[in-house]
Amino acid sequence: MSERTRHVPTMHIGAVAERTGLSLRTLRHYDDVGLLRPSGRTEGGFRLYTEDDVERLLLVRRMKPLGFSLEEMADLLDVAGRISDDDAGSDVGQLRGRLDAYVAAAEERRADLARKLDMADELIALLRAL
Repeated sequence: MSERTRHVPTMHIGAVAERTGLSLRTLRHYDDVGLLRPSGRTEGGFRLYTEDDVERLLLVRRMKPLGFSLEEMADLLDVAGRISDDDAGSDVGQLRGRLDAYVAAAEERRADLARKLDMADELIALLRAL
């Protein structure tokens, strides 16, 4: 167990999967590709996640339906982490700009999904009327 997780409550991958609605396979994949690594591991090699890890995973989960790539997810996690940890320093303006771009992209993608839902509702209504 790492020093970082020694004094912070942690949970195993199964509990994290249950809390986030993500599969074990997805959580392992995110670790393997470096998107979100668990904060620690047991001496036996089992992944240990903190509450902060879970919050980051929930952010990723919210990005998935909007079609953000793994690279975009990683970038947003970096931006959000640096802003929330007050680690922005002199880059705060640039980080805020990147965050604003993600907000705009999410709004645009949400609007696209809303249009698709409206069309699906129209189709269902037409089919029911047959």
